Amino acid sequence: MQVHKMYSEEASKKDSTMATGFALISLDPHQGTPSTTLGPKMGIESTSVSRTLKSMEKRGLIERRPNPEDGRSILIYLTPYGQEMREYSKSIVHAFDSAVRENVEEKDLNTFIKVAETIIELIENNKIHHYKTVKHA
Repeated sequence: MQVHKMYSEEASKKDSTMATGFALISLDPHQGTPSTTLGPKMGIESTSVSRTLKSMEKRGLIERRPNPEDGRSILIYLTPYGQEMREYSKSIVHAFDSAVRENVEEKDLNTFIKVAETIIELIENNKIHHYKTVKHA
């Protein structure tokens, strides 16, 4: 929760949101990105992606172009302003990463990552609900 708050506060300094920053980082800065791949890449629902993209387009961060290889799909490209904001978003992530690495021993960080990956795997594979809560007297 605190990490989310920190990223949201940083994004608000540029009149943006954490979701927008995450989307900017997730977009290919050179070849464009199919809009359909953003949801899975970011781990959010397609309706949230659509809302975020619409907001980004209004702010002049992205533009949509037909995919030259498949006329049925759209590619999302960063505008020059979008590129600038992408670099800002990346700098915030790198600063956070550096602070963590300077203050957490590598073995502890590796343990944290392993535990987090296990929790994500349990959730993604719906394994959490297989454990029944045992009531203690």
